[in-house]
Amino acid sequence: MIQSIVDYFNTIPSLHRALILAGGISFFWIIEGAVPLFRFKYDKWKHAAINIFFTLTTIVINFAFALLMVKTSDWAIEHHFGILQLVELPTWVMLIGGLMLLDLVGAYFIHFIEHKVKWMWKFHMVHHADTHVDTTTANRHHPGESVFRAVFTIIGVAICGAPMWLVMFYQSMSAVLSQFNHANMRLPLWLDNAISWLIVSPNMHKVHHHYKQPQTDSNYGNIFSIWDRIFGTFNYTPIGEIRYGLDVLDDRTDEQLGYQLKIPFDQTIKTNY
Repeated sequence: MIQSIVDYFNTIPSLHRALILAGGISFFWIIEGAVPLFRFKYDKWKHAAINIFFTLTTIVINFAFALLMVKTSDWAIEHHFGILQLVELPTWVMLIGGLMLLDLVGAYFIHFIEHKVKWMWKFHMVHHADTHVDTTTANRHHPGESVFRAVFTIIGVAICGAPMWLVMFYQSMSAVLSQFNHANMRLPLWLDNAISWLIVSPNMHKVHHHYKQPQTDSNYGNIFSIWDRIFGTFNYTPIGEIRYGLDVLDDRTDEQLGYQLKIPFDQTIKTNY
């Protein structure tokens, strides 16, 4: 089975990657419609439209960085550079260890940094501005933030010495699990808590979308919850106490595309950093 994963992601067509992205959104869209966590009074399609716009800009930016990512991976393999290249590893160890390392550098670290560096936070605010968090929120990233994340993914590839099949597997897993933990779906509390010991569960990530600190500055993980537990950024707040958005923004602006695009450059918008 492991070899099948390697073979598939080593030559995964672009169409299949698009289907994974679209399929994940569609699947969780249906689930959250059937068992919603919060019963939002909103136009679901209008809300999705702005988030899909940002999803498309993210795809364009990732495509622009794709060649550099491939070159970085090829160089690391050729020169035996990176943690995964230090010794010969069984494929299953490379898959799990590489997935964890790419998640640490390409998701957790950049996410943490975005919350600590003021000018980067201004770009990330667009993601937090969503007052109706659902599965479409997963890819709601300002184009500037998409650049940050692409750069850190490439850094992660170099540090890990990750082959391209592993990078493709990571990006697919990252996309689907981000859609999962943003989805507005209600899981039994015992199940959500159990899941959160291994991967980021929906309730765990919703804490991160609370409108003010300290919850905003917690639960940075995307795939694995272990990083928040190791680095002391895990926060448990009952889901009933969560309110989405940001305390420094007018909630009514969350679906105004022009306003959202200008947030990083608007000096009148206050930050808490």
